[in-house]
Amino acid sequence: MKSLVNLSLATVTVFTATFALLQASPIQKIFLDDNVVVSVPVATNRVTTINFPSAITAIDGAGITVDGKTPGMFQLAHTKASAFLSVRALFPKASANLNIRWNDHTYVFELTENDQPVLSLNMTAMPAPEEADSGHTPEVSPIKLLALLDKAKAFPLLKVQQPETVAGVDFTTYDGTPLVSDFNDYEIQIDEAFRFNAEDTLVFRLVITNKIDSPLIYQPDSFALRAGNRLYPESISDADGTVPPKGQSIVYFAVSGTPDGGRNELSLRNAFTVLVTRLSPLPPAVTVTNVPSVHPIRPPKA
Repeated sequence: MKSLVNLSLATVTVFTATFALLQASPIQKIFLDDNVVVSVPVATNRVTTINFPSAITAIDGAGITVDGKTPGMFQLAHTKASAFLSVRALFPKASANLNIRWNDHTYVFELTENDQPVLSLNMTAMPAPEEADSGHTPEVSPIKLLALLDKAKAFPLLKVQQPETVAGVDFTTYDGTPLVSDFNDYEIQIDEAFRFNAEDTLVFRLVITNKIDSPLIYQPDSFALRAGNRLYPESISDADGTVPPKGQSIVYFAVSGTPDGGRNELSLRNAFTVLVTRLSPLPPAVTVTNVPSVHPIRPPKA
């Protein structure tokens, strides 16, 4: 006689939302949320790239082809361990879903063919609670600032081995168009820049080049960042205050918020200038050679 086992099935209701991207903007930025289905318009004659803060762990999809030979509604291109992927619709009115695994979460995308596609979708980490309240910069302790400097220094290694620790960190280099502040006998070049959005803090890796035959002495806690017509003093720096004759020195410094306590929201695309207080040798005196001659005024003769 067969035994009968009654299974009690629990019904679980999961609430999700669908986020439709605005077709009018080809480049968009949204926060990562694994409770939201993101609807992405994709064209047949354009490529749509989805960018994550760090390396993608896995990708699953229905109606997706990689080589173009296997039947599919969309073609996908992705390099292992990279932080982005690209998709293109293969047929009109095509639709498919794409599940992307990142940082131990699964993010769901609904792809639909559309002649007004999103060309670049940038996924960013959800802002911290203190960041979303009143527009004021969060309190960043000296210990936290030191930790941000250490993250910037170890960024290439962390991005590969511990990508979750640098999730949401924006990073750029200026190899193609270096940002150099030239002060005649020395110059300051921004080599790398990092933005830690939750802390509203930017960290810079600088190369200071001394062009003269004597040591350059500067005040190590006097770095400031100029963006447009605004000046942002440093919140912390890692500098010893000297550059050897005809030599170079690597320096890290950070700026947090604005001088009046607000958020700076500075993009790494700004044309920054870096300033520092020079102590020795003193800058050469400025000699003006094109001043017009001024003749003394003589009193009129009696």
